Amino acid sequence: MTYADIVSALPRTAVTQIADLPFPKIASGKVREIFDLGDALLLVATDRLSAFDVILPDGIPGKGTILTQMSLWWFAQTEKIIPNHLLPDQAGLLANKYKLSRDLQLRSMVVKKLKPLPIECVVRGYLVGSGWSSYQKTGEVCGIRLPAGLRQADRLAAPLFTPTTKAPKGQHDEPINDAQGAAAIGAALYGKVKAASLSLYRFGHDRAKQAGMILADTKFEFGTDAAGSLFLIDEVLTPDSSRYWPAESYEPNQSPPSLDKQFVRDHLLALKWNQQPPAPHLPAEVISRTQGKYLAALRSLVG
Repeated sequence: MTYADIVSALPRTAVTQIADLPFPKIASGKVREIFDLGDALLLVATDRLSAFDVILPDGIPGKGTILTQMSLWWFAQTEKIIPNHLLPDQAGLLANKYKLSRDLQLRSMVVKKLKPLPIECVVRGYLVGSGWSSYQKTGEVCGIRLPAGLRQADRLAAPLFTPTTKAPKGQHDEPINDAQGAAAIGAALYGKVKAASLSLYRFGHDRAKQAGMILADTKFEFGTDAAGSLFLIDEVLTPDSSRYWPAESYEPNQSPPSLDKQFVRDHLLALKWNQQPPAPHLPAEVISRTQGKYLAALRSLVG
């Protein structure tokens, strides 16, 4: 699907709830609704937006479509690194077998039934966000000691793997170290997850660079099948799960302009919100500019 096709299909108002599907809904995440198809799962990305692990009252029109289409693009790009949860012939399944509307087709994926790992796999290539805040206070990021004298948004000598817990909706994820991660899922599997995450980040960083962007950091999720094989799941390298900067405007010693939801985080931080529900409403300008940033990231990659 081309960038123009995606843009022409975006709804005018945010789709924050998915109703009237003839499949049992088994879970509802911050963004996605999960339906049971019997031998598979249907993941439908809404236009909901979360920040600081809290779902905001206002969605971003078409965000679910943008996230899904970008994820599909990245899944195809990364399948040689690690298999993913997608079933073959997504378009045929969504349109013909499950007969979804056009809007739902564009924001949905039919995926294998897997066991999600109870950790989120964060990789940081630059010193920014919570990592920068931690470094200023302790000289460390998630317990990893860094050289003195680094500046905000400096590129790190090597990407850092800094996993977190996977907190229930409405609660905050907490950083964990390698020992805690290995204890949570087993040392051998943890080693595979760490290696895959770093490989995926390096690939994503190089590919984003070709598109004129910097992939500063990102989050991956993984699952296993009954045989214990590892799969990349959920979404991958989207503006919801990643921090993208336009390469042309990147300079260290500042928080660079972003093509992701950092714009929303900055707006909320300026309000002195306590990061607990309920979250404040977003002004129309923030909603519009956030949609524009997500579209700019998509256009850079696939346009």
